Amino acid sequence: MIKRYSRKELTDIWSEENKYKIWLDVEIAAAEAMEKLGQIPKGVTSIVKKKAKINVKRIHKIESEVKHDVIAFLTSITERTGIKARYLHQGMTSSDVLDTSFNIQLVQSGKIILKDIDQILKVLKKQAKKYKSTPCIGRSHGIHAEPITFGLKLASFYEEFKRNRKRLKDAIDEVSTCAISGAVGTFANINPKVEKHVAKKLGLKVEPISTQIIPRDRHAFYFSVLGIVAGSIERVAVEIRHLQRSEVYELQEFFSKNQKGSSAMPHKKNPILSENLTGLARMVRSAVIPALENIALWHERDISHSSVERNIGPDANITVDFALVRLANILDNMIVYPKKMLENLNLTKGLIFSQEVMLELTKSGLSREKSYKLVQSYAKDCFGKNLNLFDVISSDKFVTSKIKPKKLKSIFNYSKHLKNVNFIFRRVFK
Repeated sequence: MIKRYSRKELTDIWSEENKYKIWLDVEIAAAEAMEKLGQIPKGVTSIVKKKAKINVKRIHKIESEVKHDVIAFLTSITERTGIKARYLHQGMTSSDVLDTSFNIQLVQSGKIILKDIDQILKVLKKQAKKYKSTPCIGRSHGIHAEPITFGLKLASFYEEFKRNRKRLKDAIDEVSTCAISGAVGTFANINPKVEKHVAKKLGLKVEPISTQIIPRDRHAFYFSVLGIVAGSIERVAVEIRHLQRSEVYELQEFFSKNQKGSSAMPHKKNPILSENLTGLARMVRSAVIPALENIALWHERDISHSSVERNIGPDANITVDFALVRLANILDNMIVYPKKMLENLNLTKGLIFSQEVMLELTKSGLSREKSYKLVQSYAKDCFGKNLNLFDVISSDKFVTSKIKPKKLKSIFNYSKHLKNVNFIFRRVFK
């Protein structure tokens, strides 16, 4: 990813330096087990630990000649540590190192992303409780529906990110496996106890059965979860963008003192951060299909998945991390306009209470079909002529014969719509 949409915590994980460091950790852990099993001479591990240094430029130089990254890596280590390094990688295949290391990078990234989600949850909880009783219009199809509160809207986002947190924990667990099983996964030239030791040493689980690789359905699950998280990020971002439109303007992104909205129009305050999140979400979701397609490899292994993962591994994780941190900042600093929310609630002059009028008519003995048709005709008339629904209905003798004036007046009130807000909040924030 480009630096503009990256944070150091994640770029460090996906740096060449860190990748080769993890490769070395895998090789050293395997060598430790082989020493204990008497498969290689004592002292190999201590020498490698003491003398081995990661030299990225040197590895790349060797790779340009041998055209194999793991061989280039091992050659560079041998140059630093001497002849005893020949005992590294005994009975192992390249994928033992690559796959185990890739999973470690995914776990490292996933744990940071979990912290990002925790921050989102913290901010959403705070803001949801702050605006728990702030009435605003609920919309379906972009059209005014019935009253809700802004706090309920935020609580909905909170519950979704709770689910995302669980999904990501499961996905991290899914990729927390280690395979040190040799060519085609049969342990023909390596003791299974080596794999067990490496897994324990590096905080992973043993892959129950590998081919020459760790099965890619595990990774497909992980990247699919990142795609879902990206979708949730966009859901919030799109809501903010809509609510900041000039015709709505119920909230806006924080606009700093020296910030400029447009090179041509000085009055502009644009929701650029939320728009940016929509774009970043698209990038993350674009990684999901290739990850799913990586599941079906030829026989025990081919490398069609390799180029894909070298791209989506860093890009998807770095982008999700950046987007989550940006979203938390937007939510924490957004400017909310409760008066504008109330103004918009009254924009359609009582049409949002049409359902309750219809239901009350059915209680008086009218069929639902007739009640619906009657109220709909009033609503259309009000909308077309910019009239108040209460005024039109209360002047109709047929309706007032069915609904008493006092009851009719009570219908045009927000309280009924908001009476269960506390109940919903208890369920969400239990």
